[in-house]
Amino acid sequence: MTVQPTYPDTVHYTGLNRPTHLEATAHDLYVEGEIPAEIDGAFFRALHDPAYVPLRADDVVLSRDGVIGKVEFKDGRVSCGVRYVQTERFLAERKAGRSLFGVYRNPFTDDPSVAGVDRTVANTTPYYHAGRLFMSKEDGLPYRIDPTTLETIGRWDYRGRLRSQTLTAHPKIDPVTGELFLFGYEAAGLATPTIAYCIVSPEGELVSEQWFDAPYCSMMHDFAITEEHAIFMVYPTKSDLERLRAGGPHWVHDQQGESFIGVMPRYGRVEDMQWFSGPPGVHSYHVMNAYAEGTKIHLDQAMAVTNLIPFIAEHSGINLPVDGGLTRWTLDLANPGAGIAETKIGPFGEMPVIAPGDLGREYTRGWYLSVDPTKLTLVANGPVGVLFNSLIRVDWRDGSLTNFSDGPGLGFNEPVHVSANDPTHGGWLLMMVDRVIAEGHFAQELWVVEADRVEAGPIAKVFMPFVTCEQVHGSWVPRALLDAAKGDI
Repeated sequence: MTVQPTYPDTVHYTGLNRPTHLEATAHDLYVEGEIPAEIDGAFFRALHDPAYVPLRADDVVLSRDGVIGKVEFKDGRVSCGVRYVQTERFLAERKAGRSLFGVYRNPFTDDPSVAGVDRTVANTTPYYHAGRLFMSKEDGLPYRIDPTTLETIGRWDYRGRLRSQTLTAHPKIDPVTGELFLFGYEAAGLATPTIAYCIVSPEGELVSEQWFDAPYCSMMHDFAITEEHAIFMVYPTKSDLERLRAGGPHWVHDQQGESFIGVMPRYGRVEDMQWFSGPPGVHSYHVMNAYAEGTKIHLDQAMAVTNLIPFIAEHSGINLPVDGGLTRWTLDLANPGAGIAETKIGPFGEMPVIAPGDLGREYTRGWYLSVDPTKLTLVANGPVGVLFNSLIRVDWRDGSLTNFSDGPGLGFNEPVHVSANDPTHGGWLLMMVDRVIAEGHFAQELWVVEADRVEAGPIAKVFMPFVTCEQVHGSWVPRALLDAAKGDI
């Protein structure tokens, strides 16, 4: 009798991270409440679900196979589906019937049979541009997905024109010009400080790719644009090639390491980059927005005192209390020697969201997730040991915060914003909610919340017919854009 390998009994494979191996569709989902007619389109979600038991018991959640999820709203009816992203890595393992890749972002730990095979799992962010849907992860190139069937079309390199080996999972689409702005770090290979800054036309053609070196090889998860600038954040979570060759972790956070912000003209040359020195040891995964005010740039981020991913903190020997919050950094391009002025806006949190039309412009409000300590849901694999259970709306006109929280027993995933046709209406937020129904077991509901009345709670709930692993990021695609999807390769 063959003994089947088992998944590790760690936070990376239990609870909301319990593997499901699920590919499914469902139609006419049950809805409680009334869904506004203007919510017409698809909410695409990046999920992760390992198809095979990992080679090593210390593998982490970020290595799990990517899954594209969709919740579609049409004619007042709701349907959903999930499918694996058939990356080169996924297909190689499916052919072998077992896991072949080693630890997170370290090819030196792989089975020799997959040397040279694309390692990315495309499990971080879905995005839609120029009639094409992509699933992305920052350690490789995105994979194109059929938005109707969720079938994988293939890896996307702009028909061979892209030189960078990687592209960010946080691209920026200008709401006025329709251009797509991207960057890739480790663009020249493992542990290199090389950054590729790219611009894609509204028609989906790569029109610019410029390379430059950051001060060191940093985990650059996100970036920002204004109408006139591209902004790059370099925080001291660092990679080292010799450590990788020895089988060690890709990332170690340097708590005494200096941070930097690089600013260049959006359509200019990388040689025009201005670098600003920031405080040591800090880290931010996600930007809410950025905009220019004269010579000053305001950069709004979910800031923390260190890298808060538990396995990175463990590899780094860091055991600091959770601290940070929504923070505005202001830089003056006319006086770079003045450094960075910091203003804390709100409490610790993550997954900041804005209305897509506000990107890169002065804006009045945004939303992000936080933790209400009076309603905690303790889940070992949740963010910093708990699930987010609080949705915060920030009004940038006066810095005021409006909060909705619920629980215990509930966890909020990153919402997406859906605009209203009426410009006087603030639109809606769609947010998947994990509900604990027994220890280690969950149900899921998609909540509809009025974006400017979060304190009122959901106006409608869609009950999901099956439970997926945790959501990473998501995006909303309106019906008009879905109808313009391209069928070309």
